[in-house]
Amino acid sequence: MGTAFNLEAINSAFAKAAFDPGLWPAAMETVSEATHSYGAILFDANNHLPGIPRGRTLEPSFDEYVRGGWIDRDIRYRIAPVLHQRGAGVDLDIVSEAEMARHPYYQEFLAPFGLRWFAGVKVAAGDDLWCLSIQRTIRQGPFNRREVIELADVSQRLGTAAAFASAIGYARFEAACDAFMATGTPAAMLGRDGAVVGINGPAEALLDQDLRIVSGRLVSGSRNATDTFDRSLNELLRTPGSAAMMPPVQLPRPHSGGRPLLAYLLRLPKVTHNSLSPCQAAAVFVDPDIRSRPTETVLMSCFGLTRAEAKLAGMLAGGDCLLAVAEHLCITYETARNQLKAVFAKTETHRQSDLMALLSRLQVGTQ
Repeated sequence: MGTAFNLEAINSAFAKAAFDPGLWPAAMETVSEATHSYGAILFDANNHLPGIPRGRTLEPSFDEYVRGGWIDRDIRYRIAPVLHQRGAGVDLDIVSEAEMARHPYYQEFLAPFGLRWFAGVKVAAGDDLWCLSIQRTIRQGPFNRREVIELADVSQRLGTAAAFASAIGYARFEAACDAFMATGTPAAMLGRDGAVVGINGPAEALLDQDLRIVSGRLVSGSRNATDTFDRSLNELLRTPGSAAMMPPVQLPRPHSGGRPLLAYLLRLPKVTHNSLSPCQAAAVFVDPDIRSRPTETVLMSCFGLTRAEAKLAGMLAGGDCLLAVAEHLCITYETARNQLKAVFAKTETHRQSDLMALLSRLQVGTQ
């Protein structure tokens, strides 16, 4: 591997992806090409979550990485101190060749895919630490010290791109919080570790003995309810392809005497599709005695719907059939179907019944 790396290509790809999160997979492809490697992935060194940018060549191994539980047994998480100190590191900084020859991570997980070597590059943004993990096959061989020095040099510039991506994600989740605020709907935005990263006024008004924020996390007065809430959030964050919204968690209110609040945990595609965003989920609190349709403002901000799509989705949530909605909106049935397909894609649903269930559960609106 004597050819120098194309570091400018990597910088450019990261800068573009920072502004358009949809380009992160392409950025990983650029990294692998620019470093003469097999593939690249950007993983969170602090939180073991599956929703992370990766190149297409790593899809088969990544599927096994998650399903096989290797995501929680990844020996390469040991690289964090090396990254902090040097900006970049390799396998042999954390494990000997003898250990590699017998360690299950290398022999049971990597070897069947023909993989073995990697270089990790620090990508830091505030308190967040990401590792750009660049993979090489057994035949390609390990990264040499000159290559590691090159990668360490690019670390700081990649951190700048990550900081931009985080800032953009922050702005988007603030907008979502404001959208819920405009309808008087209590909502809290949650980070990769489940901590509250934002909360609107109506949600703050709910905080009392029955619902508190303790050490940055939402806690119910009922330990069982807290455990159920945490399990549901963990499933939402850690299960690939999990539903856009989880079933409601009941939060008892014995001190206030009210009926239990319903806490809906959901992903907001326009907000949380950016893996580097500080917000990865939302908790929306609903009073079961209040029924309302989602407002267009909330649907547009949180799911990225156009105004026309939001109108159609809102009417469907109220129980109207697609034909009646098309007639009411003075559009053709075919146009309504096309808008519905777009709504399916943006809300991560697949059938009209799924969409209606999602929006009827949300039940946000003026109160």
